[in-house]
Amino acid sequence: METRDVLVILYDDVQSLDVSGPVEVFSGANRSVPDAYRIRTASLDGGPVTTSSGLRLTPDLALADAAVPHTLLVPGGEGSRAIDPGVIDWLRRHAPHAQRKVSVCGGALLLAEAGLLDGRRVTTHWALCERFAAQYPAIEVVPEPIYVRDGDVVTSAGVTAGIDLTLALVEEDLGRDLALWIARRLVVFLRRPGNQTQFSTQLAVQTAGRRPLRDVQQWIIDHPSADLSVDSLAGRAGLSPRHFARAFRLEVGMTPGRYVDRIRLEAARRRLEDTADGVEEVSRHCGYGTPEAMRRAFVRVLGTAPAEYRRRFRTAGPAL
Repeated sequence: METRDVLVILYDDVQSLDVSGPVEVFSGANRSVPDAYRIRTASLDGGPVTTSSGLRLTPDLALADAAVPHTLLVPGGEGSRAIDPGVIDWLRRHAPHAQRKVSVCGGALLLAEAGLLDGRRVTTHWALCERFAAQYPAIEVVPEPIYVRDGDVVTSAGVTAGIDLTLALVEEDLGRDLALWIARRLVVFLRRPGNQTQFSTQLAVQTAGRRPLRDVQQWIIDHPSADLSVDSLAGRAGLSPRHFARAFRLEVGMTPGRYVDRIRLEAARRRLEDTADGVEEVSRHCGYGTPEAMRRAFVRVLGTAPAEYRRRFRTAGPAL
């Protein structure tokens, strides 16, 4: 069995979960397959670093003494916004030779600054995406997926998304059964599809300023199977359909139809994850009417059919 070297870069104000989450997954693989991964951490000078939460981490070595690994993992954190140029220089010279370049959250900023992401499709924490895209126009930044693979570069969204990404790497290296076993030990899902959105519709969109529109937003969330046509929603808000559609788009940031589509999709996803209801029942409960209508919505947005989504994302059976 090949041992894959994993090198995790440390620096002051790194996000501790960006480090510990992936390390726990890789070390979990070693419990079942000894020496599957050789995990080492390195800071620029080899000295201890302080994470953004105040936790002190002591690296194994200095970057100057680190051999090029199979998998180079760059975590994020507040420190990624003002990283020492020496780290960027090391990445620029050595990272291209790693078989896999992996970033979690704002770690993508370091890879971008080192010129390693030009022409790539990447993601990062949703709060950084707009700034990232403006600062690095040669990079295609996609804000919604929790992780994205583009060749030998894999980037993930914020914090816990690093666990999803690392589980995917273990599944690729050592098989689904082992990745599932690790997920059960960590009491996490195996595994959120990479193209699953980083956050819920309620968090992703604006809340209307006017009370009638806010009430309609909440009513849609609570009644996905109801008649959610513009005429019906406008009547509930006490507005003409034309005025309602214009005001809703202005205050929520999307059309009523798109908002309804996203709420229904999210409701269906949760029902597939959390219940044993059949696809037909889920489609009816979430306002799709037919399983085929729900299947088309899933394939269009998530790139996978409802049955496959459930297989990949529903909570695993009893842990251990």
